[in-house]
Amino acid sequence: MDRRRRPAENYAQVAGKTVFSAQKAVVELLEASGDLEGEPKKIMHPVNFYEKGDKPLEVVTSRQWYIRNGGRDAERREALIERGREISWHPTFMRSRYENWIEGLNGDWLISRQRFFGVPFPVWYPLDESGEPDYDNPVLPAEDQLPVDPTADVAPGYTEEQRDQPGGFMADPDVLDTWATSSLTPQIATGWSVDEKLHANTFPMDLRPQGHDIIRTWLFSTVVRAETLAQTVPWKHTALSGWILDPDRKKMSKSKGNVVVPTDVLEKYGSDAVRYWAASARLGADTAYDEGQMKIGRRLAIKLLNASKFVLAQGVTEASVLGSGTDESVVINGLDRSLLAQLADVVTRATTAFQEYEYARALQLIESFFWTFTDDYVELVKDRAYGSRGEEAQASVHAALATTLDTMLRLFAPFIPFATEEVWSWWRSGSVHRASWPVTDGFAGLAQQGDPEVLTVVGEALSGLRKSKSEAKVKQRTAVTSATVSGPAAQLEQLRAGLDDLKAAGNAADLTLTDADGELTVSDVQLEAAVEV
Repeated sequence: MDRRRRPAENYAQVAGKTVFSAQKAVVELLEASGDLEGEPKKIMHPVNFYEKGDKPLEVVTSRQWYIRNGGRDAERREALIERGREISWHPTFMRSRYENWIEGLNGDWLISRQRFFGVPFPVWYPLDESGEPDYDNPVLPAEDQLPVDPTADVAPGYTEEQRDQPGGFMADPDVLDTWATSSLTPQIATGWSVDEKLHANTFPMDLRPQGHDIIRTWLFSTVVRAETLAQTVPWKHTALSGWILDPDRKKMSKSKGNVVVPTDVLEKYGSDAVRYWAASARLGADTAYDEGQMKIGRRLAIKLLNASKFVLAQGVTEASVLGSGTDESVVINGLDRSLLAQLADVVTRATTAFQEYEYARALQLIESFFWTFTDDYVELVKDRAYGSRGEEAQASVHAALATTLDTMLRLFAPFIPFATEEVWSWWRSGSVHRASWPVTDGFAGLAQQGDPEVLTVVGEALSGLRKSKSEAKVKQRTAVTSATVSGPAAQLEQLRAGLDDLKAAGNAADLTLTDADGELTVSDVQLEAAVEV
């Protein structure tokens, strides 16, 4: 009889064989039937290989578990897209990646894996008298029995002796895919099925921070589970960070071997410096590994410690902070009011940036103000802070210094937590990380009255005096017998509010203010007893 008319027999010749053995058997069958034309010969064609193997992948069909994800259901696909639109995305453009992924799906979510380790499916199957499983009538545990390992626990209504025996039961052999378990993290963290009161008060959660590369896996799978189980979103906001890139602008990963061990840089620059570098990265943007930024962060932390020592050396206490025992009326100096006006603006803008999840922008604003405070304001008011112009003038600057330090420690706490905690312990009880985010209630009136440009203009004039001394190659403490400051009338008027502090900081005896168009400039600087360095 022609072998082509016996398909069952032919199938038996190849069933259960490896690809290589099956190929050989098929050739023999074709030769025996006379259907083989010519001699077999090797060919080259592209096939997929296992990532770390040297043999082609084989497609093997088997029973698997799936969750409907919209790949085969237009109505469910639209529901999941709408859930994504209920979430606030940071940055907003990342939502398109989520929607593009859903719209491109053409199959359901395969959640089962054939591995030794993992969370097992809590399912058993009855075995008929021939030992074949009845997949249509699975045996399920009661909810109060969970969690269950079917390979160790006995199916309800059976005994251990009936395991894998005809007429008995068998355990489902598969375990859950990683994303199928991690997709339940919001439910697990909020006490789902364990603490219903906690779950009711905390789910949906507020924020999911994660990398942008797993929007299609972790984020999407979490939305699928929340929609399936509770018809809701799992959280209200999601913040998507970028990758860390190596010096060649390639993504750092263990598989590529281009990662940097964090312990080395932590020991070299300190935790605050490394955190500063990380916090400088904007959401959604890839960031290059840059030790230069860590050096800047270390310098910032050290400068904060030193500036704080100067402020606290004046004898200020918690009671010196405006709103905590000191009234606004004590601040009588225009330069002090200008500082507080700038501080209020920074608090407002940094708060807004944080509310919009733009923490890198908040850091930039806070840091810029800090360097203005240390490089300009502190240098300008040192003489007055030491009491050279009387008690009232000293009290004014002390209140401004204490209020600014208190506020800056709170602003910087999320970015340089250790340095801020250290300074806080020098003059305050408790922890800065338990203190509230700063508000301007204690000096709101002064902030409105003060002109924020006064400090900027006086600082520019001080920079002009410093530059002249540097160009003359003399020490900064060299006395200035006379100099001319030229600029628009409005800026000169602002300069007069801090003129005495400018003279003291620049060691200048006489400063002539002259109206002129254009930028503020310092000229005709006459130095006394110039000494070359």
